[in-house]
Amino acid sequence: MSEPQGSNGSESTQRLPVLDRTATEPAVHDPLPILEKGQERNGRFWSARRVPAAVLALLLLVGAGAFLYDITAVRAHRPAMSWRKSLAAQLAERPLDDTWVLVGAGIAVALGGWLLVLAVTPGLRGVLPMRRTHVDVRAGLHRAAAAMVLRDRAVEVSGVQSVRVRLTRTRADVHALAHFRELDDVRADLDDVLAHAIRGLGLTRPPALALRVARPGRKKG
Repeated sequence: MSEPQGSNGSESTQRLPVLDRTATEPAVHDPLPILEKGQERNGRFWSARRVPAAVLALLLLVGAGAFLYDITAVRAHRPAMSWRKSLAAQLAERPLDDTWVLVGAGIAVALGGWLLVLAVTPGLRGVLPMRRTHVDVRAGLHRAAAAMVLRDRAVEVSGVQSVRVRLTRTRADVHALAHFRELDDVRADLDDVLAHAIRGLGLTRPPALALRVARPGRKKG
């Protein structure tokens, strides 16, 4: 038996590829900082209030632009606009107890109070804050999605025909219709399943459960 020879008569050798260890080793990341016990509670998410802010900015822009145009026209030795003359005359002639002055002041106070309420309240009532386990991670659950989870868990209970769930920030109203089995047995199973499902949502403030179980009404012929 002859040995394999190279082109020059010597034994041929092939260099095996060398793997780059830096390309195969997994990247090492620092662990997320963990909250200490008692610090996992957090408040609601704050709304950006884009629509009220955009409306207010547009109104201010229109009003400031109109006054700036009129002032520029007066500085250019042109007559002032009629609406500004009429407004200045009305403000100079009408007393403070005039009906229209009081109505305008009331509207201004109402708008100002509405803007203050928007500024100091978080909004986003449809997003329920979840418990925080890491410092840099915040999570929220939409109220409709949470209600759908509770409804899906409830319809899995034996004897339940249909379920209607109304979820608020503090209360979960569940109305179930049972078409067979005893109502007390269905209610006990639903209470256990829904209580477990509410805990599984991981909310900062789990809503209280209000459960009602009834028989479906008879259809009128």
